[in-house]
Amino acid sequence: MNARERFLALMDFEPLDRTLMWEWGYWGSTLKRWYEEGLPICVGAAEAMTDGAVVLGEFLGIETPDIQRPFGADIHMYFGLDEPMHRIPLNNYFYPRFKEEILEDHGDWMLWRDRDGITRKDRKDRTTLPHFVGNPVKTRDDWEQIKAERLRPTLEGRLPANWSSFVAAYRERSFPLAIGGYQGFYGTPRYLLGEERVLTIFYDDPALIQDIINHMADFLTAIYDQVLSQVQVDVAFTSEDMCYKGGSLISPAMFRKFMLPAYKKLTGVFRDHGVKHIQVDTDGDARILIPLFMEGGVTGLFPFEVNAGMDVVAVRKAFPRFEIIGGVDKIKLAGSPADIEAEVRRVAAAIPYGGYIPTVDHLCPPDVSFQNFRHYRTLLSSVIQETPCGQPAH
Repeated sequence: MNARERFLALMDFEPLDRTLMWEWGYWGSTLKRWYEEGLPICVGAAEAMTDGAVVLGEFLGIETPDIQRPFGADIHMYFGLDEPMHRIPLNNYFYPRFKEEILEDHGDWMLWRDRDGITRKDRKDRTTLPHFVGNPVKTRDDWEQIKAERLRPTLEGRLPANWSSFVAAYRERSFPLAIGGYQGFYGTPRYLLGEERVLTIFYDDPALIQDIINHMADFLTAIYDQVLSQVQVDVAFTSEDMCYKGGSLISPAMFRKFMLPAYKKLTGVFRDHGVKHIQVDTDGDARILIPLFMEGGVTGLFPFEVNAGMDVVAVRKAFPRFEIIGGVDKIKLAGSPADIEAEVRRVAAAIPYGGYIPTVDHLCPPDVSFQNFRHYRTLLSSVIQETPCGQPAH
């Protein structure tokens, strides 16, 4: 059974010999540490990797040429993990992009504008996480200009020049293929407006936030419809990051009013093209939103951050057919061997039900040693290989 067949059967809760052996991803600083502690360098580029780089695991997959985040190939080979997901190389945000520009040069750090129009204060060596200080939409006129110039619902400039070769290769694929991600109906307004303003705009300017959400729904459904007319995919993603440790950043009532119609429209287009699995990326405690996501046509969620209360076993019991990816506490992986073993045992209880891929619950941080990660990953892979899965009969 190849990775695509296994993924589809797993997400359909069919009986299987095992779930997928995948990981989520890693910080660049984590890989730097692991290379120093014994991870063999085969295809990696440790010397060029910044501490704040996002290194993708198998679930986040092989990404688009436009974004070019590195894949953790050395980890993948070392632990013999399953073939990774691929994502269609579609730019589902601005085209044309903003021109990157240094606004202020302060020696070892700079104030600059990235290609998404976000003003950032960063060290030039990129050894720290980015610090965002400004966003592209400050007025209604800003939004109207961006909408007209950079969010037009055409495929012009949004696919690689050799797109036809991708289409041909996808017909013979052994890996699961995804579309979407990075944009959503809270996540995209956050990029446009900024972390603080997106929290108040639902009250201060509901007409503007509604127009942004409505336009993004129209824009995304239009470009996805065009691509899905050419390629069959296995899963669709949206990205929100609309929760924190204490719960959702907006109320369920606001979700229902502003976002639910957009989700129904988007998932309807996916289903029209035969896409059965639609999953949302959101950090934090999203438990209160799961019923609303499901009402909107969403079938799964990731990465299930443990320290925000996202317990895979409890959610599986509450929502028996909900798809779950993640759920392994990254903090426990920095602890003792006993801590790691207890954490693997905890998530293992959710595996037999199906619809679950256990991975670290976000990017693996640099306080996890390679020895600890090796202990965790070896143990988890062993448990997976010994544990059949599929929804038990009731």
